[in-house]
Amino acid sequence: MKPVRVRFAPSPTGELHLGGVRTALFNWLFAKHHKGKFFLRIEDTDPVRSRKEYEEQICDSLKWFGLQWDGPIVFQSQRLVDYKAAIRKLLETGKAFRCFCSPDKLEKDRKQAPKGGRDYRYPGTCKNLSLEEQKRRLNQGEPFAVRLKIPRGVISFNDQIYGNIRVKNSEIDSFIISRSNGSPTYNLVVVVDDHFMGITHVIRGDDHLTNTPKQILIYKVLGFDIPKFAHLPMILGPDKRRLSKRHGATGIQAFRWQGYLPQALLNYLVFLGWNPDTEQEIFTLDELVRKFHLQQVQKKAAIYDEKKLNWISGQHMVQMPAEALLSRIRELNPEWRKEENEDYLLKIVEIQKKRLKTLSEIMTHSNFFFDDPTSYDLKTARKRWGSEGVNFLIQDFMARLEIMEEWSVGLLESELRKFCEERGISSSKLIHPVRLALSGVPHGPSLFLMMEMLGKVTCLRRLKTALEKLPITVES
Repeated sequence: MKPVRVRFAPSPTGELHLGGVRTALFNWLFAKHHKGKFFLRIEDTDPVRSRKEYEEQICDSLKWFGLQWDGPIVFQSQRLVDYKAAIRKLLETGKAFRCFCSPDKLEKDRKQAPKGGRDYRYPGTCKNLSLEEQKRRLNQGEPFAVRLKIPRGVISFNDQIYGNIRVKNSEIDSFIISRSNGSPTYNLVVVVDDHFMGITHVIRGDDHLTNTPKQILIYKVLGFDIPKFAHLPMILGPDKRRLSKRHGATGIQAFRWQGYLPQALLNYLVFLGWNPDTEQEIFTLDELVRKFHLQQVQKKAAIYDEKKLNWISGQHMVQMPAEALLSRIRELNPEWRKEENEDYLLKIVEIQKKRLKTLSEIMTHSNFFFDDPTSYDLKTARKRWGSEGVNFLIQDFMARLEIMEEWSVGLLESELRKFCEERGISSSKLIHPVRLALSGVPHGPSLFLMMEMLGKVTCLRRLKTALEKLPITVES
């Protein structure tokens, strides 16, 4: 078998999204598993919609994920000479023909066709024009497109995921390979590029399944070797519709801003269509390289599940050292608590990584480690600190805390539970209001660990402030 050579070929007309990254990932894994090459091609032949910033974002995102490509980037905008040479060759060999039909005429024919044009096919009006007639029209400056001549027969190929696929050539319209403005079309340029790049396997979304028979025809008439094809299942939202912005942050930059780790996002994406045939769900990139096979990619559409993503993200957070997580946080927000002692920050990250799912959550859910609460969660305050009786309880507990000489997790927990036992109340009657007083929120890490981290002075100060502001009356 030839050495594996695959490519990822995005268009820089928008931000790289989840579906695009999954395609890149499956190509990269396949190449690395077979010790092959993974190439990046920027399909920027649309000068109106292509943007430099999107190109840069695509490259930056792939680097962020660790999906480094081999060799220089191929830009389609720099290869127009090769496309035009291929079109010229097809015209000279009679494999393609000039079509002088105007867009207005084609649209009129389509509307007049049965079923409102839904089954309209180009009738071959210009297919057999004589050379003299063509020259006459060319001399008059008539614009023309170039269409491929469709031979008789059947296109058959073995898709690596969907199996054998057969399409009768009679079902394929004489499609355009060069527009009237001279620009080549997608189906032609990708064939020329894939041949130029020596691509052995084309791995892409199954929305391209209808393009593949057309491209195989072009491979054949140009005399090129035909690569193997694998079409990946579509990614759907929870509502079973194609994944889009309405389902949440589909652009990769948004996931980065939300603080997802790249390895966690890749780990999740690989499950959108691939089944490892084991119970294992958390993988490193190296493990995925060893285990990845196209035969394990399913035909069924994959469903985007944010809960699953967050679970996998949490697992990766737990496994990552606090130093590495803090470094990632600094990449995301260099200003985050930069005035604080780094050892203190590392302790906070170590505590929070066990219960939070993203780097952003660590930043936004750790304010109470630094700042006294300026408000209290209203629902929790009314439930856990609903009467003056709680104030008396807190005052008595503060008296115990003030005489404690050692301030540690074990002693704090022991003292609180002993205090509650003496008063014949459950420990939750005190734990919840104390947590509210110290953090302003109902949830967080272990109360006793948080108290040890904050220190005696801070804890007593926050409890005293809470006594002045709570309970919250209905009027307030």
